[in-house]
Formats: sequence, C-alpha cells, structure tokens
Amino acid sequence: MSTFANSLKSEIARIARKELKDELTALRKSAGHHRSEIAGLKRDLKALQQQYKALAKGVQSAGKQAEPTQSARASRGTFDASKLAEYRAHLGVTQAQLAVLLQASSLSVYKWESGKVQPRAAQLERITALFKLGKRAALKQLDALTE
Repeated sequence: MSTFANSLKSEIARIARKELKDELTALRKSAGHHRSEIAGLKRDLKALQQQYKALAKGVQSAGKQAEPTQSARASRGTFDASKLAEYRAHLGVTQAQLAVLLQASSLSVYKWESGKVQPRAAQLERITALFKLGKRAALKQLDALTE
C-alpha cells in the first residue's frame, strides 16, 4: 500500500505543478511588465527633476538680475513677522480680530506671524497702514467692523 500511496502522492504533485505552471508564468510576465513600467517612470521622474532644477536656476538668476532698487524696496516696505506679533500683542487682540482689521483670514495672520508666508503687496499695505494707527484708533476700527 505504501507504493500506491507514494504513486498517488507523486501524481498529485505532478498535476499541481502542471496547473501552477501556467499561473506562475502569467504572474512572472506581469511582474516583469510592472518592473519595466516602474523603471520607465523613474527615468521620467529623473528627467523632470533635472528640468525643474534647470528652471529653478534660471528663475534665480533672473530674479537676481531683476532685483528692485533700494528706493523701490523702501517704498514697498519690508515685513517682519515678529513685529506683527508684537503689535498684535500691543493692541491686545486675537489673530482673528487682527484678521478682521486687515481684511484677511485668521489662518493668513497665523502664517504671517509664524514667518511661514510673506504677505502680498495689498496686505502689506494694510499692515503698514495698521502700524500707523494708534491702539485706540485700531480698536475703534475693529468695533466698527465687527458691528
């Protein structure tokens, strides 16, 4: 009986290998196809990164050439995140209230104060105008805007 059991066992193994061979071939073929696609995508990514670096260098060099004059910088003003935070503390208002005064969102005020973002020219003008106001005038303007 052990010869019969061994024969049956070997026959089952042979049939299982035969059945799996077709499936494994298809899997190997698709895996190879996926690998070649991934390699192509990596090549494309590398080419795009090189283009990005070249463009960034071009923008930097163009930015250095077209840097504004000292008088243009002085008229536009410079922004200091810590000064905005100090002025808000001096007024005794929250970021949301300061946002109402500047006609901006409270998230924008947060990002300006943390130094993550520089305000645009229109907001920079509003901030400069706000710095020129006194505490009473700023609070009076805030009350008028919130009513």
